[in-house]
Amino acid sequence: MTRYTVQDLFAPPERTAAVISPDGTRIAYLAPWQERMNVWVEGLGDGDEPRRVTADETRTVQHFEWAGPDHLLYLQDTGGDENNHVLRVDLASGEVTDLTPFPGARVLGIEQPHDRPGTVIVQLNARDHALFDLHEIDVASGELRMLAENPGDVAGWMRAAGGELLVSTATEAGDHVLSRWNDGDPQEIVTFSGDDFPVGMAALEFTPDRTALWAPSYRGTDRTHLVRIDLATGAETLVDSHPTHDIDSRTQVFPNLPSPLIRRRRTGELLGVRYLRERQVIQALDDEFAAVLPALEALADGDLAAISSDDEGRRWVVSFTHDRNPGATWFYDHATGERRLLFRPYPDLDPESLAPMSWVRITARDGLELPSLLTLPPDVEPRGLPLVLAVHGGPWSRDNWEYASGVQLLANRGFAMLQVNFRGSIGFGRAHMRAAIGELAGRMHTDLLDAVDWTVEQGYADPDRVAILGGSYGGYAALVGATFTPDRFAAVVDYVGVSDLENFMRTQPDFVRPYLAPNWYRYAGDPSDPEQLADLRARSPITRVDAITAPLLVAQGANDPRVVKAESDRIVEKLRERGVDVDYLVCDDEGHGFVNPENVLLLWERIDAFLAEHLAPRPVTASSRQL
Repeated sequence: MTRYTVQDLFAPPERTAAVISPDGTRIAYLAPWQERMNVWVEGLGDGDEPRRVTADETRTVQHFEWAGPDHLLYLQDTGGDENNHVLRVDLASGEVTDLTPFPGARVLGIEQPHDRPGTVIVQLNARDHALFDLHEIDVASGELRMLAENPGDVAGWMRAAGGELLVSTATEAGDHVLSRWNDGDPQEIVTFSGDDFPVGMAALEFTPDRTALWAPSYRGTDRTHLVRIDLATGAETLVDSHPTHDIDSRTQVFPNLPSPLIRRRRTGELLGVRYLRERQVIQALDDEFAAVLPALEALADGDLAAISSDDEGRRWVVSFTHDRNPGATWFYDHATGERRLLFRPYPDLDPESLAPMSWVRITARDGLELPSLLTLPPDVEPRGLPLVLAVHGGPWSRDNWEYASGVQLLANRGFAMLQVNFRGSIGFGRAHMRAAIGELAGRMHTDLLDAVDWTVEQGYADPDRVAILGGSYGGYAALVGATFTPDRFAAVVDYVGVSDLENFMRTQPDFVRPYLAPNWYRYAGDPSDPEQLADLRARSPITRVDAITAPLLVAQGANDPRVVKAESDRIVEKLRERGVDVDYLVCDDEGHGFVNPENVLLLWERIDAFLAEHLAPRPVTASSRQL
C-alpha cells in the first residue's frame, strides 16, 4: 500500500473551482501562488497561457465569480474573522479594488440580478455592525448606493421586481415573516414556518422576473420539494419533487458549494434541480438542458458538482464529486460534441491507491436508521482495526460520499473510518432531522455509540482502540464523548468545538441572534429560560471536565467568530489545572476552520501523530457499555 504523507493529501490542489466565462472563451479558477490560493484566468483555445489576476499573500481566496466578461468579483476576510469584503478584479488592467472598504464590516453574500446586469446587491453592516443595510454596487464604477436602512428588526433584505424591497423578520417562535418593505411600514406576504421550511432566507431564489420565489419546502411531506411562492398573493405551488430524495441543501451550510437550482446563466431560467440522499440525482426541467445533462453526466464517474455554461448554454465546464478522484474538471461543447479533460486537481494521487468510501445501514437503539459511511484501509485485512469516528459539524449538515483528505489520510494509516449521519443531519427527511430536538448529549450521542458498536460487532473494529474526532458541532460531540462516556474512547480530537452551550449562544454575533430560535433554541434550549439554561449547562462538556481520562487534542482559530477561542481555552485550562496534559494548537490567523495551507498541514500532522501515539490497546471496563 502506498504510504502518503500529510503533504501529499493536504497540499493545495494544482487548480480547482473552474468557471467558464459568459462568452465561453475562458475559464477562471483557483491555483496556488505564494502558498495561497489565488484566482487565475486561462483561455480555452490551444496555447493560451494562464494569467494570475489576484495577488493575495495573506489569506487563501475561497469564493469568486464572473461579473460580465471584463470583471471578476471575490470575497475575502481577515484572518478568518468572516468579515468578508467584496473585491473587484479588472481583467484588462489587472487592478484589484475593494468595493466595500469599511474596517470591521461584513458583506452577507453577493447577488448579481439578471434584471440589472452590471450591478451587485449586498447586505452590508458598515453603518452599524449589528445591523445590515441593503446596498447596490455598480461593478464598473464601484459606486455603492444604499437602497434601504435597517431600522433594527430586519433580519434580511431582498429586491423584487421593479425595485420593490422585501424584508425578513424573525418571530419568537422561530418563523420568518417575509413582507413588503413599504417605506418602513411592512406588509406581510408569507410566513415561513420553521417546521415547513428547512433553512433561512438564503435558501430563497427569485424567479427570472423577480415576481416570485423558489424555495425548498417540507409542507405535507417528509421530503423537501421545490415550491414557487407568488409575491403578489403569497400562494405556494409545487414546481418539482423527488419521491425518495431531499433537495440538496448543503449550500446552506457551505455557501461555496453549487446551488441546488441549476439556472440558465443569461436569463436565470430554471434548468434543473439537484436532489441528494446517498448519491445525487439531477432532474431536468428544461428541454434543452434535458438533452445536455446526459452528456455531462457521461464525462466521468461520480456526481456532477460545479456546473457552469456560457450565456448561450452551448459550452460547459463541469467538475465531479468522487470518493477517490476528486474534482476532475471537463469541458463540453454541446454544438460540436467536443469534450476534453481540463485538469485533475490532484494529478499525483492514484485513485486506485486510495480507500473506497461505502454506505452502510446502521440502526439506532430506538429503531432510527442512520445512513453512515465506512472507509476501510486498502490492502489490509478488515478485522479488529483501530477505528476513528469522524463526526460532522452543523449539526444541520451531513456526511457525503466524496473525497475527504482526512478520511484518506487516516485510512492510509490503517484506521477504519466511520462517519454517521446521526439524528439532526440534513438530507434524510424531516423526521430524521427533527428527531434531534432535545437530544444534544442524549440520543444524538447514543447514535454515535450505536454506530461504533455496529462496527465492532461486524468485526471491523477493535473496541479498545476507538477515537472520536470532529469539528464545530463535531468538536462538541467529541468533547461529549470525552466527558459523558469517557471509557468508550481511547483518544479525542476537538477542532473548533463547543464546550459550553450557554457561552456559545451568548457569544454569537448580534446579527445571528434572530436565527437562533429555529435551530439552537429549538434543538438545544434557550439560555434566557432558567429551566432550559440549567439543561444546557448539564449537556455542556465544560461542566464535566473532571470525567475526562482520554488523551485530548484541541485545535482552535484565534479569530473564530462562531465558536470563540474561550470555548477551547476554558476546557484546556481546567484540564491543565488538574495536571492533565492536553495538546493545544492555536492558529492566530484562522477562524472557524483552518484555511491557509500551512495551518491545514500543521493541524493534520498533529492529528496524524496524536492518533498514532494513542490508539494502542487498553482495557475496557464494564461501565463502558452502559450508556
